[in-house]
Amino acid sequence: MDFSNLDLIVFLIYVIGTVGFGVSFYFRKQSTSDYITGSGKIPSWVLGMSIFATYVSSISFLALPGASYQSNWNGFVFSLSIPIAAWIAVRFFMPLYRKINSPSAYAFLEQKFGLWARIYASTCYLLTQLARMGAIMYLLALPMEAFFGWSIPWIILFTGLAVICYSMLGGIKAVVWTDAIQGVILIIGALGCLITILNQLPGGWLQAQSVALEQGKFSLGSFGLSLSESTFWVILVYGLFINLQNFGVDQSYIQRYLGAKSDKEASKSIWFGSLLYIPVSLLFFMIGTALFVYFQVYDELLPAELGAFESADKVFPYFIVSTLPSGLTGLMVAAIFAAGMSTISTSVNSSATVILEDHFKKYILKNPNERTSLRILYISSFLMGSISIGVGLAFNGVLSALETWWALASIFSGGILGLFLLGLFRPTLTKISALLGVIAGVLLIGLVSWGCLPVHKNLAIVLGTMAILLVGFLLGLIVKGQKEPQGNYR
Repeated sequence: MDFSNLDLIVFLIYVIGTVGFGVSFYFRKQSTSDYITGSGKIPSWVLGMSIFATYVSSISFLALPGASYQSNWNGFVFSLSIPIAAWIAVRFFMPLYRKINSPSAYAFLEQKFGLWARIYASTCYLLTQLARMGAIMYLLALPMEAFFGWSIPWIILFTGLAVICYSMLGGIKAVVWTDAIQGVILIIGALGCLITILNQLPGGWLQAQSVALEQGKFSLGSFGLSLSESTFWVILVYGLFINLQNFGVDQSYIQRYLGAKSDKEASKSIWFGSLLYIPVSLLFFMIGTALFVYFQVYDELLPAELGAFESADKVFPYFIVSTLPSGLTGLMVAAIFAAGMSTISTSVNSSATVILEDHFKKYILKNPNERTSLRILYISSFLMGSISIGVGLAFNGVLSALETWWALASIFSGGILGLFLLGLFRPTLTKISALLGVIAGVLLIGLVSWGCLPVHKNLAIVLGTMAILLVGFLLGLIVKGQKEPQGNYR
């Protein structure tokens, strides 16, 4: 693949500019509140763009076009569940977190079920973020290797250090403002790519639409009731639970709610960031479908090794480098890199917050001063970012990085989501009921994730969360014990 000097210049300008802009926040006076929530003064549109950019990782940037190129638009059903999850977040979760006097989402669980719940959830979150950052660094390195010819370990190291630099020094303000810029870049890059593909087709969009309709590329999947296949309903329910987990219990999103000036502004940011993802994900699916038609028309341009549908994820990167004009290629590479950087920087900042609030203040020093708190945030950011680089290097050589990530994410996120829902909708519950519910749910998630039950793996989080709720509710009616003191969270 050819990568011109102009493309390399465009890419380097983006990386240097992003890191420099993020680091500039370090030189502005910062308190712990500034570092974690921006002192609740961040504009809602910036928070919304940050939510959107966090959602669109480099995995999405490459996997969504690959999915529609390989099959159809079944994966787009995931996006259709977002408005429901966003409404639930605006109605229940966001007001809850803004009332609690803590920047950590997991303080709520301690109030409801005791310290064990806070430790469990926050530890699971940290482990999930390490796996997430490592997987994204590794998967981002795959196309970057094709673009630049650099080795995968060096790309992982370069990506990790760049993100650590500005997210560690700049705090949440650096993260959300760079996210906003990165979100704009990836939208412009994706639009430019789709327009280029359609302009090179003899019949333009009408030809792409005609061929795609003939071959069923716009299908949203089967409407059957099978639980073992990727039907419309399986993806819709799966998407609802994953999006509930994102908007409802993910520390990365909670900090953005707290960064808004008011409940109204926080609601605006949720709706803006979540609804923006729907047309952009549609854009990625359109790119994949357009690529399918493009390489049917110009089949001689597709190398033999990319002809098999097993290599669908590699077709989009190949098109970017081999077909796009100089400059636009560099912009698209920057857009892919932006998608990865935005997600990783968010994880670094939120993980540092969890370490300070849920671990350092609990085990080491209850009321640290400003200087100590900021020092812990800097150190935690650096450590989480550094460990994630190691995790990314460990992913190198794994048979399926995505499947490994999905398995870990299902186990951790499913258990946390179920526990939060128990606390939110069942305000009077004993510790033992909640604990046994979590154990039952996580066991079920593990059985589904490892293929021990005849249902689709995407249903792991759905069935596990429902098991936690059901077992918790039933045991709450049976088990006798002293109930935990309740606060006014509703």
